[in-house]
Amino acid sequence: MIKSNKTAEDAAPLDASAPDAEEIIIEQTLRPQTLLEYVGQEAVKNNLNIVLTAAKQRGEALEHLLFYGPPGLGKTTLAFIIAREMGSNIKVTSGPAIEKAGDLASLLTNLSEGDVLFIDEIHRLNKAVEEILYPAMEDHVLDIILGKGPGARSIRMELPKFTLIGATTRIGLLSSPLRDRFGATYRLEYYEPKELQKIIFRSGKILGANIQADAAEELSTRSRFTPRIANRLLKRVRDFAQVHSHDTINQEVAKKALELLEVDGMGLDKNDRRILETLIHKFRGGPVGLNTLAAATGEEEDTITDIHEPFLIRLGFLAKTPKGRVATETAYKHLGLTPPPSTEQKTLL
Repeated sequence: MIKSNKTAEDAAPLDASAPDAEEIIIEQTLRPQTLLEYVGQEAVKNNLNIVLTAAKQRGEALEHLLFYGPPGLGKTTLAFIIAREMGSNIKVTSGPAIEKAGDLASLLTNLSEGDVLFIDEIHRLNKAVEEILYPAMEDHVLDIILGKGPGARSIRMELPKFTLIGATTRIGLLSSPLRDRFGATYRLEYYEPKELQKIIFRSGKILGANIQADAAEELSTRSRFTPRIANRLLKRVRDFAQVHSHDTINQEVAKKALELLEVDGMGLDKNDRRILETLIHKFRGGPVGLNTLAAATGEEEDTITDIHEPFLIRLGFLAKTPKGRVATETAYKHLGLTPPPSTEQKTLL
């Protein structure tokens, strides 16, 4: 049986509002249940299959695992699949939710032999909590300090052998002592359009949406190389088709729905375009510092660096230089603007 105290992953940038209960249930339904159903990340799956098989053959708890990569690529899904493949319970929490050492102690003491503890955004654990986690991961013990001052004493509690699965979007913020205690670390890569099309067809069947190949291809090119966004766009296109009485989702229907969502042909949403337009119109294409760009666009610095920048840089629309962010010639052309002669030189600064 799988248990969890977390019901959904963080909202993606295309959906500013928190998902309601029905949306959460649908999102969980779309998640693959086994490694065979899981599309993409072939290298990670092959390695995981070996680790899982070996652990089951020995009858041991799985080693601690760390997944990292951009949001929406399937880190949480893999944690649930691993627990299911091992026949274990899973308890889900996040780094910011574990505020005190007592919160972590409560989680650890309620684990059973072979259970999986999944901590999302593990890099946001505070130092005091992290230090309690070290002996728990390494020796399966929990050190508790009772009392204060000269009369304080330490009690060591034995813990069952459990598996910690950590997930992070910013592995560079993870401390070396914590990172080194994981038995295996896996990076999840962005998806190719062909892989996203497979996910869209699978999700379409689950949702009861009759989607054609050209529509799936259209959605895959606008999904920011990310399965979570592909599924969310599919659900919004399905809603559009339902309201406008379209029994089949073809390319024309998909395009109309995506235009309504303000997602362009390359997958840029209005916030992506606003960042590029601000760079070009207010700062002559840059270079401009992150804090200045954040103030000019009204976005948080972390939102720009974690959500928008990786996608824009991957497409070649944005460049990071020692002097700041620069809009590339490709960005000008995508927005229908004529790039100035100095654009290429700016990106080399």
